[in-house]
Amino acid sequence: MESSHVTALQAKHEGLDRRLREEMSRPSPDSSMIQTLKKQKLKVKEEMAFS
Repeated sequence: MESSHVTALQAKHEGLDRRLREEMSRPSPDSSMIQTLKKQKLKVKEEMAFS
């Protein structure tokens, strides 16, 4: 169970990373969206560290 949870967190982290790269590559990136994605990514990373 625990390993599937970590796997799910890793997938979520990768998805957030992809969305962040996509947003940053747009002609006019939304800075608030970038901040939100970075915060979500950090939360997931912290959760992975404690799992």
